[in-house]
Amino acid sequence: MARVTLLLGGNQGDVKHTLQAAQQMINARVGAVLRCSHRYESEAWGFTAPERFSNQALEVSTDLSPHAVLDACQDIERALGRNRAAEAIAKASSGMAYTSRPIDIDVIFYDDLVLDDERLTIPHPLLAERAFALTPLNEIMRQHRHPVTGATVGEMLEALRNNRPERPE
Repeated sequence: MARVTLLLGGNQGDVKHTLQAAQQMINARVGAVLRCSHRYESEAWGFTAPERFSNQALEVSTDLSPHAVLDACQDIERALGRNRAAEAIAKASSGMAYTSRPIDIDVIFYDDLVLDDERLTIPHPLLAERAFALTPLNEIMRQHRHPVTGATVGEMLEALRNNRPERPE
């Protein structure tokens, strides 16, 4: 059995309910959810949106391959209302790389596997730049080491916080 780390997020609709439904579907279709962070809110990353995002990290025990995990997660996203075709239109019209969505499920880690192909990159390539991902991951796996850089999740989060100017709350 492999341990896969997933990041769930969304900013459209009843996000709390959607994340709960996603967790139940992951438990049924991907594998047993071993650990789950609290939900954390953040501003949109890479674009502007009126709605804040909610994000949550899960550690899951699975017997699925990395690509099978990706396929199952994308099936869950579709079942919960994600429409990638509509998102592509919204991104093209705004010129932005990202857009609002009801659910997004990213594969962050898969054991200590390093994978980079046309469909999937593990570990997630932008992890060290994303406080919205590192914050919930830090709750459940602070000491987990990135298999490429060797930095722990906690170290990556601290480095990101130290390099970002403080913003008034």
